[in-house]
Amino acid sequence: MTSSTAAVPAGAPVTLGSAQAGATPPAGRRRAGVLVRGLVALTKPRIIELLLVTTVPTMLLAQRGLPSLRLVLVTLIGGTLAAGSANTINCYIDRDIDALMKRTSRRPLVVNGHGTIKPWEALAWGILLGAGATLLLGLMANWLAAALADAAILFYIFVYTLLLKRRSPSNIVIGGAAGCFPVLVGWAAVTDTVSLPAVVLFAVIFLWTPPHFWALAMKFRKDYAAANVPMLPVVASAAAVARKILWYSYAMVAATLVLIPYAGWIYGVFAAALGVWFLAEAHRLDARIAAADSAPADSPAASSPAPMRLFHLSIAYLTLLFAAVAVTALLPWGRW
Repeated sequence: MTSSTAAVPAGAPVTLGSAQAGATPPAGRRRAGVLVRGLVALTKPRIIELLLVTTVPTMLLAQRGLPSLRLVLVTLIGGTLAAGSANTINCYIDRDIDALMKRTSRRPLVVNGHGTIKPWEALAWGILLGAGATLLLGLMANWLAAALADAAILFYIFVYTLLLKRRSPSNIVIGGAAGCFPVLVGWAAVTDTVSLPAVVLFAVIFLWTPPHFWALAMKFRKDYAAANVPMLPVVASAAAVARKILWYSYAMVAATLVLIPYAGWIYGVFAAALGVWFLAEAHRLDARIAAADSAPADSPAASSPAPMRLFHLSIAYLTLLFAAVAVTALLPWGRW
């Protein structure tokens, strides 16, 4: 960032102390704290938190108990580095459209029109994080976990960001698979293999992602339209989006129930109850949109159908579902 120099009246005495007090860093220089905060922000920490919520319960289920603390920490740190790598390189590639969208216009590569982080720094940071994730998981967990983490990075960058995001309304459906890999990484870290329960958990997150993200995209539809990104809410009617949210919601709940034979009946009770909760909100959103479509334009019913309710509920749902996985994995009873 550039800095301005305070004006000094002609002939005014200048002491060393006063000059230092009013001094600002030379143009082009940034404080270390600004640089560090910018690099961290590029990794999208809030998204990483949600990814890690699924990792530890999966490891508990794979172990049928508590894995070693060392392995859990290695997997969490490695997963954080991998997700941070993918997110950072995504920000590097998408910096042009991020500048056009109000929701993303404050990201470090585009803030104030010039960015607090240089593009080459972001790319180097993303590559460094990916290399760190690979080495940490490979050397301290196993190479299958490392390979799966690398697959997630490459899938998110090349399939979602470069191939689909700007071209297809199915971008988040297919590209969202990248966010499902943490359960495979967690399972592989414990067992050095990928078994059916891990695949089921992968499917749960895969089917959860479209309702979660489409609800957000409905809220920020104008942003995506301004950036010419064909998210489903941009290219389809709100009613069509709500119907697809319902379809994926039912498929997701069905997938959660497939895990019951492995996770046990206590998990099944939680999964069923949480599924009813999620479906009720998905139906509520569908009903609101239908009411808005049929109401006069100036009536209260025609106002926003509040898709963010489903968005926030979906985060709570996934967190509670995986908490149920973790608890039942530790219980000595409740299995078939």
